Amino acid sequence: MQSRSKSDMKPIRKEILNPGNAYIELTPGTRVKFHFQTRRAGDSRIIDDSRKMEKPMELVLGKKFKLEVWELIVQQMSLNEVAKFTVHKSLCAQYPFISKTLRDIGKKPEERRHCCGMTLQNEGIGYTDLDELLQNPAELEFIIELFSIELPEQYEKERWQMSDDEKMLATSTLRERGNNFYKASRFTEAETCYREAVGIVEQLMLKEKPHDEEWQELAAIKTPLLLNYAQCRLIAGDFYAVIEHCNEVLTLDPRNVKALFRRAKAHAGAWNPAQARRDFLDALALDASLKSTVSKELKSIEDQQQARNVQDRIHMQKLF
Repeated sequence: MQSRSKSDMKPIRKEILNPGNAYIELTPGTRVKFHFQTRRAGDSRIIDDSRKMEKPMELVLGKKFKLEVWELIVQQMSLNEVAKFTVHKSLCAQYPFISKTLRDIGKKPEERRHCCGMTLQNEGIGYTDLDELLQNPAELEFIIELFSIELPEQYEKERWQMSDDEKMLATSTLRERGNNFYKASRFTEAETCYREAVGIVEQLMLKEKPHDEEWQELAAIKTPLLLNYAQCRLIAGDFYAVIEHCNEVLTLDPRNVKALFRRAKAHAGAWNPAQARRDFLDALALDASLKSTVSKELKSIEDQQQARNVQDRIHMQKLF
């Protein structure tokens, strides 16, 4: 019987098919993108091909991806290199589940098979070739083409990748960006920035006990973001969304003049005149400098009310 060489016994064996441009040391947080083909070692039949899936694989290193061997593989590669890796079956145990997840992308929820322990035992994973691989683990060959490397400082992280400090910085950046969009009358883009910033702050608030000091500090950051978002929705004529968000601000800060004034404008737009008058007067009671502005708003409501009354009388006369 022919013995295997030491190189053949390594858990990961590499064969370069096309050398890349340059080796880049990959640090935690680096985002890589690559195409891959998967086969059983020594078998020409393809199990998976990312190009046929029409989506390359994307990994952020150091985020505990289930198939850890792929993180090890890409760290041995140069940019634009193509290489074949033969991997021991002990390192590929999670591959059928990763493959199922990738194949299920784009399917309707009802078309996917949920893999709880009982389903897995009785019905399998939902793909015959993957069921076979689960029952009879084998060495796998991965042909990898590494075509994109982005170091942590070279791309904008997604929210789930950020530390709490990075989330706070992102919140400030989004607010500033939103303000610039607003000044340029690009209200849709401004609204998107404010909405994303609110979402980040709310995520941070979930980690704190309500009304503790840290929670209150985050609430103070959230308040102007909500007000800015509400102003964008007011411009869009989404009056009840404005009322809802101003209600939230006033729950946090009952004497917030901007929230009262914007809620008043929204009530006027939705034609809730009694609520609009009350909010305008409450805002004026807190800020006397609004006297002229509030007077004009109240006069506008009165004029609209008279015009509506005239229309109602005309409508009633036509009924008889």
